[in-house]
Amino acid sequence: MQVPGSQTLQRAAELERSLRSIIRGKDDVVRLALVAILARGHLLIEGVPGVGKTTLAHALARAIDCNFRRVQFTSDMLPSDVLGISVYSTAEERFEFKRGPIFTNILLADEINRTTPKTQSALLEAMNERQVTVDGRPYPLPQPFLVIATQNPVEHHGTYPLPESQLDRFLIRARMGYPEAGSEREILRGQAGAARLDELRPVLTAEDVSTLQQEAAGIQVEESLIDYSLAIVERTRQHEQLSLGVSPRGALMLYHAAQAMALLEGRSFCVPDDFKKLVIPTFAHRLVISARYSSTLKRAEQAEQILREVVDSVPVPV
Repeated sequence: MQVPGSQTLQRAAELERSLRSIIRGKDDVVRLALVAILARGHLLIEGVPGVGKTTLAHALARAIDCNFRRVQFTSDMLPSDVLGISVYSTAEERFEFKRGPIFTNILLADEINRTTPKTQSALLEAMNERQVTVDGRPYPLPQPFLVIATQNPVEHHGTYPLPESQLDRFLIRARMGYPEAGSEREILRGQAGAARLDELRPVLTAEDVSTLQQEAAGIQVEESLIDYSLAIVERTRQHEQLSLGVSPRGALMLYHAAQAMALLEGRSFCVPDDFKKLVIPTFAHRLVISARYSSTLKRAEQAEQILREVVDSVPVPV
């Protein structure tokens, strides 16, 4: 298999450089965002208000030449506000479906955990099957389709914790903390952050993204690496501190994420580090801590700590 070196892949590197010029000091988060795109997954960005979650989503949308819609989730939002609604046309004497904002290539679900579980569930079919069903009729979504959701920590007021079924739809959860002093200085001087969004120009088209996704799906994964990832998954299911381990969907998403990471690294094959780097951002939000073992740590921090122990306990294939 040839090492990836197409012009499209070079533009993917240019996309990463463009995003890093806006989101300073968060190279790991930028890389995770690109992994989610190339692996045909969805991205959940978590952090306190004001650290650049929405800015990253806007930067991605501006750097990729495709349709983009933003939905600000609130407590009074209904599923029809996202999916659309059937309206009766008196002229044609029939119901006509008015498409909602979900019919786009990139959907920014801003502060997704500020709306009720009923509205959150409106995204489940779209994120898993790339279609929505209204009044018994399926409507396919544009391709590629990506949901970038932001959420505030569940400890904040006015938030509804995302149910496990919703969290399991996200390929990756990236945590955005406060920027470093140097990066924050650049933001204050207008050299980074939202102030520079207008300078971004598209470097990839929707067709380029689809091509990259196909190239990522063709990355070689040795059987030993599959056994390695499945061993990690099995340890989470048997761990005494967890009441819910990683699902088969989670295992599949780690597989695709590792392929995307290898492509971004310029390789035609995966190595163990591709899996190790992605275990926490791919698995941590899928775990449920047993009430018996809950500690003073936040749920996310405790899940990450357990995953580190699990990864350390599984032998790395040579």
